[in-house]
Amino acid sequence: MTRFRRRQMWAGLAFVSPWLVGMGAFLLYPIAASLYYSFCDYSVLERAYHIGLANYADLFHDRLYLRSLLNTLFYAGLSVPLGLALALALALLLNSGVRGLTVYRTIFFLPALVPMVALAVLWLWIFNGEYGVLNVFLSRLGIPAPGWLTDPAWSKPALVLLSMWGMGHAMVIFLAGLQDVPVHLYEAADLDGAGWWSKIRHVTLPMISPVLLFNGIMGIIGSLQFFAIPYIMTPNGQPARSAYFYAMYLYDNAFLYLRMGYASAMAWILFLLILTLTLLSLRLAARYVHYEAG
Repeated sequence: MTRFRRRQMWAGLAFVSPWLVGMGAFLLYPIAASLYYSFCDYSVLERAYHIGLANYADLFHDRLYLRSLLNTLFYAGLSVPLGLALALALALLLNSGVRGLTVYRTIFFLPALVPMVALAVLWLWIFNGEYGVLNVFLSRLGIPAPGWLTDPAWSKPALVLLSMWGMGHAMVIFLAGLQDVPVHLYEAADLDGAGWWSKIRHVTLPMISPVLLFNGIMGIIGSLQFFAIPYIMTPNGQPARSAYFYAMYLYDNAFLYLRMGYASAMAWILFLLILTLTLLSLRLAARYVHYEAG
C-alpha cells in the first residue's frame, strides 16, 4: 500500500469512526454482554457469577415462562396470517381502479401512525365492557357482548383484533407490489377465460410473492416482540395471565425482579426462535417465491 493510499484509508476510517464507535458501544457490546450474562446469575446491582446453562435449564421448568411463550405463539399464529390477508384484500380493492385512491390509502394508513400509548388507551375504551363502542354496537345487533379484556377466553382474540388496526404499513407495501404487476399478464389471463379468483391465484400472488415474504417475515418478528400495547392494556397479563406475553415476562425479569442473567437467556431464546422461523420462511421462499427476471 502506497503512502497516499494509506493516508486515504486513515482519512476514511476517521470519517466513519463515529458510526463504528456507536455500533460498537450501542450494538455489538450489548449483544456480547447479554450472551455472557445469560450464563450468569446477575442482578445488575451485584457482581455476576457464572452458573453455566442453569438459566436455560430453569426456563423450561418455569410455568410462567411457558405460559408467556404459548400466549405469544397463539397471538403470532392468528395475527400474522389475518393481518396479511386483510392488508392484501384492502390493497386489491384499492388497486381495482377506485376513484380517490390517494384519499383511501391515507385513511387506511393513518392508524399505523398512531403512537402505541395513545392506541392502547383508545382501544381500552373501545373494549370497555360497559361503555365500549364495540359492545354497544354488538348489543344493538342482538349479539351477546363478551368481556374483551376481563374474560381469559377473549383477551388474546381482542389483542389480535386490535392488531388489525395497524395493518396500514403492509397494505401500502402490497399496493406498491400490485401496481408493478405487468398488465399484459392479466390481459393474457382474460383471453384464456380466467375468472377473478384464477387471476389472483395464478397471476397476482406469484408476482407479488416477494412482497408477501417480506411482510410475512416482518409480521413474525413484530408479533413475537409484542410488548407495549398489552403491557398498558393488561397489567401483569391479566386476566389470569391470559395476555402475558414473552416480551412482558422478559421485561419484568430484567427490570422488576432484577434477574438480568435470566432475562438475557430469555432474549437469546427469543432470538433463536425468530431466526428459526425466518430461516424456515426463506427456505419456503426458494420453492414458492417468484422473482421476475430483468
